[in-house]
Parts: sequence; C-alpha cells; structure tokens
Amino acid sequence: MDKRHWSGLIAALVLAGCASQGDVGEPCAEVSTFYQPPETQNLYKVVVTRIDDDNVISKPNYQLAPGTYQLRLVELIDDPRLSVSLRNRGYKELTLTVKAGTRYHLAARFNTDKRFQGPSREYWDPVVWRESTTECRMKP
Repeated sequence: MDKRHWSGLIAALVLAGCASQGDVGEPCAEVSTFYQPPETQNLYKVVVTRIDDDNVISKPNYQLAPGTYQLRLVELIDDPRLSVSLRNRGYKELTLTVKAGTRYHLAARFNTDKRFQGPSREYWDPVVWRESTTECRMKP
C-alpha cells in the first residue's frame, strides 16, 4: 500500500471514531446545585430530593432528557435574619422544562420580607439563578 492509501485509511478511522463518540447517548440537559449562588442576591444552596415520582440521592448534577420535570427541593438558607424554626422548614416543588445542551443552576431565594412567617414556607422560593451551555449526553 502506498502512503496516500494509508493516510486516507487513518483519516477515515479517526473520523469514524469521532462520529461514534458523538453518537454515544442522547443529548440531555443538566440540573445543578454545585455552584454557590450569590448570597448578596439572597440566593442560597438547595438540595434535590425528588425528581418526578422518584426519590434521588443528593448529588451536585443530574442529567435529564429534554422535557418537563417536577423537582422537590430543600433549602439550605444559612442567614442570621431567618427567624423560622427548623421544624417549620421543609421542601418546595419546582416545575422545570429543560432543553438539551443547557445546565440549570438551582437555588433558594430568601424572601427577607417574609422571614418571620412561623409555620409558613413563604420565606423562600425555588429558582433557576443561572443557565449555561453544556455538552451533555445521556449514558446508555
């Protein structure tokens, strides 16, 4: 075989390898609680405890197929202005529609005007505080 034939064969194999890497899994979105949200904007970390009807183990990122999900979040507000007892704290639900190639960063927005609400959970709301792009692929 001559040099040109080998070069063409190697190029074809490299391109085939690249194509097969990109074909691994379907495109997906990510829901993330990894980054610390800006407390200067009254945003605090949350933990995801449930996605749709499935309880989940807490982790910093979740890969999801594009679609709409019901997320159960627990706030981790650590602010001396919060006067709600631990027994009156709890989860909230967030309905989120996710698109492939997007990472959604979740947080708890501390409503400082409602920080003395007693048993009410009006003192916080689950929010997406930032969206970014990601090269996410679902693992088969």
